[in-house]
Amino acid sequence: MNQKTAEPAIPVRNFSVQLSPTPRGARLARLLATEQLRSWGLPLDPARQIVAELAVNAATHGRVRGRDFRLTLYVVGDTLRIEVTDTRGERLPAPRDPSPDAESGRGLLLVEALADRWGVTEGRFPRKTVWAELRLTSPERHGTAG
Repeated sequence: MNQKTAEPAIPVRNFSVQLSPTPRGARLARLLATEQLRSWGLPLDPARQIVAELAVNAATHGRVRGRDFRLTLYVVGDTLRIEVTDTRGERLPAPRDPSPDAESGRGLLLVEALADRWGVTEGRFPRKTVWAELRLTSPERHGTAG
């Protein structure tokens, strides 16, 4: 008897990596995401900027000594979802309005401006995941190859 295996109607791709919560780990997150997006044939920007901002936040504000952060990329249909999970669940991020001369504090404002949607999901303590989604079919997303 032959059985047919059901193929998913919507292609799903994913990539996940655990990184140290350091500036080097944040840079590596951006580089690995760039290479993964390139291998999938997807536009690099603004996704790599969002990855950079979320990874820096995880390495800076979500850092707990001895605990890594995780970068996950999902493509489901026409949506790219970027997730960065850290182990500072008690420190939920929120965009703020930094003073004009501040040297930091604009990361989530950039994520909010670049992403189609973004948010925070509280995980099993002590984890939280900051995520952003990009629609891959909108015309303004297609011209940038990186």
